[in-house]
Amino acid sequence: MSSKIDSDLFKKALYLLLEETFDKVQGIYLDKGTSFFETLATISAGEASIPVGGQCATLAAQVKHTAFYLNVLEENVRTQKFEPVDWGEIWREVTAVSPQEWQAIQDELRQSYNRIKQLIANQAEWQNEREIGGAIGMIVHTAYHLGEIRQALCVLKP
Repeated sequence: MSSKIDSDLFKKALYLLLEETFDKVQGIYLDKGTSFFETLATISAGEASIPVGGQCATLAAQVKHTAFYLNVLEENVRTQKFEPVDWGEIWREVTAVSPQEWQAIQDELRQSYNRIKQLIANQAEWQNEREIGGAIGMIVHTAYHLGEIRQALCVLKP
């Protein structure tokens, strides 16, 4: 017997997880005040420019990479073309940032996040493992980078 996940129920769960991850903690898996945008609001451009650890990227690069990931995911779903991308570009490219550059990176993440929410809203059905896995992977991947940023802040702001 085959069973299906209700698309509206899946979307509702995705939205809850996205809101928890990016905007406002609901108590699902993060501590109060630790969502992505709440965390970024506490970071100056100077702090965002510091590489944390011997081989780690700057916080600005972590944020830029997260936006890049969301943009690639959105493009893949919209076009159904899964082209190879240079995942290392952001890590090589983003180092020290000015206050304006830091704000632009945060704005890009917000725009990418909003497009992902719209993409989910437009998704009528979740037809295969790749679509469902991509949606869940997006949450996991973003949460990983949020964790990296929060861990770095423990070093920068003991």
